[in-house]
Amino acid sequence: MKIEFAPRNIPLARRLQTASVLLWLVLTVLLATICIIIFAILIINNYWFLYIPYLVWFYFDLQTPAQGGRRCHWIRSCIVWRYFMDYFPIHLIKTQDLDLSHNYLFGFHPHGALTAGAFGNFGTNHSAFKKLFPGFTAYLHIISILFICPFFRDILLTTGLVSVSKKSISSRLSRKGGGNISVVVVGGAPELLYAYPGSFTLYIRQRKGFVKLALTHGAHLVPVFSFGENELFDQIGARDRTWIWIFQQKLQKFVGGILPLFYARGIFQYTLGFMPYRKPIHTVVGRPIPVHQTLHPTRQQIEELHQTYLEELSKLFEEHKGKYGIPEHQKLIFK
Repeated sequence: MKIEFAPRNIPLARRLQTASVLLWLVLTVLLATICIIIFAILIINNYWFLYIPYLVWFYFDLQTPAQGGRRCHWIRSCIVWRYFMDYFPIHLIKTQDLDLSHNYLFGFHPHGALTAGAFGNFGTNHSAFKKLFPGFTAYLHIISILFICPFFRDILLTTGLVSVSKKSISSRLSRKGGGNISVVVVGGAPELLYAYPGSFTLYIRQRKGFVKLALTHGAHLVPVFSFGENELFDQIGARDRTWIWIFQQKLQKFVGGILPLFYARGIFQYTLGFMPYRKPIHTVVGRPIPVHQTLHPTRQQIEELHQTYLEELSKLFEEHKGKYGIPEHQKLIFK
């Protein structure tokens, strides 16, 4: 394999973009493990004056991720995230105005390898969100287990990320007067195995909890498709459905979730590594689906709204795919 090295005369701005994405990768993939190790060292070495106060704080702060979080606008506005957005770059596109008197539930698709588009647009202050949706507050909901990791949870909360638990989503969608947007990456862990270039498979047919929550609280549903999300990383064995990919799929069903074997480019070379490709991401926010509040929705009502959502998601994809280089014959595949 011939390695293609990056030229020496790369502009400073591009180097800063690379550094910002590298920081994001460390935060996303490694920091939780590092924080657990640090906490274990404190306990092993009996630094009780450090870990006991933290455990007390943890106990009283346990419900914060399910009650709107604790965002820090200084962190969300940090210049690091501006360079992060410019690396790909990431764009947010609005197709229709939203009524500030309502709450909304955004269904984000696809999951992608690390949901870069979701984080950039809804987890930082450097996207066009405030300009496109003035007066609204967006809450990006992520897997709840991350909020029991010592220290790491506190870092996540500063960016405005909150738990994806039922209680957390309900607390945002039940706000009187409207103005809240819950962003849920619907596909979850099972969709990770379909996160590779050229893939348009969404794991959604059995994902109906978000629809039930929208009905329960009368929150309008909005499909969101992030074009380019799956183009950031390749995945070993995925395109050809090799035994490696098949084994990962079986393992995922058994353990509930795994991190597939992703790869892309390197830091100082373009041939192989774990840095995402510089591919543009266009996150398109579709038309809202009006939802009338039903405190105790029936299975039929959930099924009907779920089907309507799938139809609107397909329409959104069909209307915009040509703008982003997707072949006319390509359709969304629902699993």
